[in-house]
Amino acid sequence: MDQQDSGRDAPLRIDTSKPHPARMYDWFLGGKDNYPVDEELGRQLVGFAPVIPVMARMNRAFMHRATRWVAGQGVRQFLDIGTGIPTEPNLHQVAQEVTADARVVYCDNDPIVLVHAEALLRGTDEGSVDYVQADARDTASIVGQARKTLDFGRPVALSLIALLHFIGDEDGAYELVERLKEELVPGSYLIMSHLTPDFHPEEASKKVVDLYRAGGLTMDMRSRERFARFFEGLEVVEPGMVAAEEWHPELGEPVPGSEGVRSGAYVAVARKG
Repeated sequence: MDQQDSGRDAPLRIDTSKPHPARMYDWFLGGKDNYPVDEELGRQLVGFAPVIPVMARMNRAFMHRATRWVAGQGVRQFLDIGTGIPTEPNLHQVAQEVTADARVVYCDNDPIVLVHAEALLRGTDEGSVDYVQADARDTASIVGQARKTLDFGRPVALSLIALLHFIGDEDGAYELVERLKEELVPGSYLIMSHLTPDFHPEEASKKVVDLYRAGGLTMDMRSRERFARFFEGLEVVEPGMVAAEEWHPELGEPVPGSEGVRSGAYVAVARKG
């Protein structure tokens, strides 16, 4: 398995003064790689909506199923932006289970993910796994570093899981996706999940947004119409833009505790023609 140098020797500057989405997601999933500030906001959110940890697992289960499906379509390359702290099975493990020669590049901007990046680099001998430390909005740097591992002249699956609701319109959410789509050749795929207010009462969604913003985090839950804008110019595959739990559930295992729970997220997989 090849490993590239993508800034893993850079000095770490972990900001523990405010919560970070990657570390909060780790806390929701029962991980230990988070700080009191992450747990504090996490507990506030769970106190208001106790199903949030289950919703996080439902979102991750969609990632597993979508990766498995796309790899089954013959795609051998994956670019996962907003990776988060390693939680097995990771994307490369799912992809390489389908095709051992899959090449995967992970990207995140939280230095604590960098601390654990080596755990993301244990793949098959036939495949390749790398990690890029960069902000999602710095698409030129991400693609430039990813080229060390991925051949953008061949199809790539771009994975944006539970990322873009942390980037507002004014911060260029749609523009960054367009820039990344432009780098993809025909036969590539976009895999995305995104929190939405559509499945829950308006007052509940507003409370969650307010809690995130009080913690210093952007939270922009988008409607189905706004979610659909990310896929302009692409062919959305069946079953279309649906709730996470409705996307090919037969491709994975049921999430414990998810019976009767709405994930609160739209998901979709789309192909570039």
